Amino acid sequence: MTLLQIMPDDAPEQVLLRTRDPERIGAALGAHGVVLRHWPLRTEDVPALDDQALLDLYRDEIEEVCERDAMTLVDIARLHPTPTEEWRERAAKARSTFLAEHRHGEDEVRFFAHGRGLFTLHLDDRVHAVLCEAGDLLSVPAGVRHWFDMGPQPDFAAIRFFQEEDGWVGDFTGTPIADRFPRLDELTEADR
Repeated sequence: MTLLQIMPDDAPEQVLLRTRDPERIGAALGAHGVVLRHWPLRTEDVPALDDQALLDLYRDEIEEVCERDAMTLVDIARLHPTPTEEWRERAAKARSTFLAEHRHGEDEVRFFAHGRGLFTLHLDDRVHAVLCEAGDLLSVPAGVRHWFDMGPQPDFAAIRFFQEEDGWVGDFTGTPIADRFPRLDELTEADR
C-alpha cells in the first residue's frame, strides 16, 4: 500500500505527516500538481512476462494516458533479482543513477506493475517521500525536483510514459539534499 511521509527540507528527522490513507495522500500531493492514481493489477506474475506482454496487459490504460497527457513513447523499466554478480553490479549502478536530486523537462509518469520504488519530491520547503507499490501510477509535473530509490535489492517493473524521446534525461541540481533523507529501506523499516 502506498506510503507518504512529509518532512521539512531542512529537518529530515522531523516527520510532519506519515500516512497510507489514499485520500490524505491524494490531497497532499494534489496541492502541488502531483497525481497518484491506482490501476487494478492484471497479474501477479509480472516477472514472467516479456515487455510486450506487459504492455498488452495494460493496453487500454496506456492508450488513455497517452491520449490524455500527449504521451508519444511508452516503455518498461524493470529489475528482478538473480543470484549473479552481474545482476548485483547492474542493480547497484541503476540504483545510484537517480539517487541525486534532479528534474525533467516533461512530466514523469510511471505505473508500477510489480514491486515498488520510492519517489522523493522536493516541493517548496518540504520533502514528500512517496513509496509507490504495485498498482500505483504517479505523475510528477515537469520541473519538480526529486530523486528515485529502487532499494538495495531492486525488484520492480514500471511502465514509463514520455512526451519526447529524450524526456527522461535528468537535469541534476548538484545539491546534496537527497543524501540527508531516508532511502527506501530506511523509510519502510519503521513499518516492521
